[in-house]
Amino acid sequence: MLSRRTLLKAGAAAVPAIALGALPEQAEAATLVTSGVMPSQLASFDKTVQKFMTDRSITNGQLAIARKGKILAARGYGVYSPNGASMATVQPTSLFRIASLSKNITSAAILRLAQDGKLTLTTPITKLLGLSSAADQRLEQVTLWRLMQHTGGWDRDVSKDPLWLDQTIAASLDQGFPISHADIIKYVTGKPLDFAPGSKMSYSNYGYMLLGRVIEKVSGMSYEAYVRSKLLAPRGITRMRLGKSLRSEMSTAEVGYQSKYTTKIVVNDSGTTVPYPYGGFNMPNQDANGGWLASAVDMVRWAGVFDAPNSVLNATSISRAFAKPEIGVSSDGSWYGAGWYVRTWGSGRNTWHSGSMPGTFTFLVRNALGVTWCVQFNRREEEGSLDFDAIDQLLWQAHDAVTSWPTTDLTPRYF
Repeated sequence: MLSRRTLLKAGAAAVPAIALGALPEQAEAATLVTSGVMPSQLASFDKTVQKFMTDRSITNGQLAIARKGKILAARGYGVYSPNGASMATVQPTSLFRIASLSKNITSAAILRLAQDGKLTLTTPITKLLGLSSAADQRLEQVTLWRLMQHTGGWDRDVSKDPLWLDQTIAASLDQGFPISHADIIKYVTGKPLDFAPGSKMSYSNYGYMLLGRVIEKVSGMSYEAYVRSKLLAPRGITRMRLGKSLRSEMSTAEVGYQSKYTTKIVVNDSGTTVPYPYGGFNMPNQDANGGWLASAVDMVRWAGVFDAPNSVLNATSISRAFAKPEIGVSSDGSWYGAGWYVRTWGSGRNTWHSGSMPGTFTFLVRNALGVTWCVQFNRREEEGSLDFDAIDQLLWQAHDAVTSWPTTDLTPRYF
């Protein structure tokens, strides 16, 4: 499996917090309380996640497992303090920031609009959003396909990731916080691309942010409203929503987030130093590239949309989600489709994605044998911690240790 480390290159903008104990959830780190249903046949998964969390001092986590359309396990791990209230146990339905697992949702929305005849995937983004190509004529070659497959022309290793440049963009445009999607687009559109569109793959949050704006422009609805009504509601998924930046804005169903870093707030002009997950970045701006809240059980339910033609995506749309890009397959045999990493396995395919932002690490896998699993945690790998990407191989080992699969379907319990 391809391991993609997605740690934010915070640099001088973020410094270690002085008092880690300031986060209420950390007081309960020594006790890993569990909730939900975990059949004995899947004990290898349960033990793996608990050890992974204990080894890394992760206080909140979730695991959900589905097989051939049935939800087999749904587990919450740990306790949290919602909005500073009394401690609550993490439930299978508790909400986590899912970060870049949002990308397959956004791609599915674009594919659905194409399916409904509302747009064409080869249309340039300049035409759809009325963007000027004065700074670089090659912008006219950036199509929806290229945005979905990260071949649009932006390389964050060269020009940095504009979704994490609030301070720079605000200063450049001589304005206060928070900056908007329009501000980010104005800033980036005024600069040349980093490479010729369609010539290579370079992971781009900005490209997915643009896709969100296309969804709004073409559908006439907000990005969130379109996704919830056209994609999630047909699956019976009602808990998922876009996240907020500040703890005071969060629902009691959303867990708390941990990071040892602090930084200057970017959602107002107070200049306050805050824990990185709480105002150190602008969650509303992350919407289409990384802004969703979901439970792990929501994510395995959602992932079933890609298993076979259904009321959300038809066969053509599903094939497009996993299509090989024009640049071909990477040296390890994998490629990036539309919101998914993909590799063929026998006559089928394994597809997966990770998500990472300060206070969040998530991993979603759909394998060729019809098994899907999702894990979510309330912290990510930071300097001095053990490798978090290891969860990929560890859960494959847990999968391979299963000798018989449960037959009970938990779907009616959660949907």
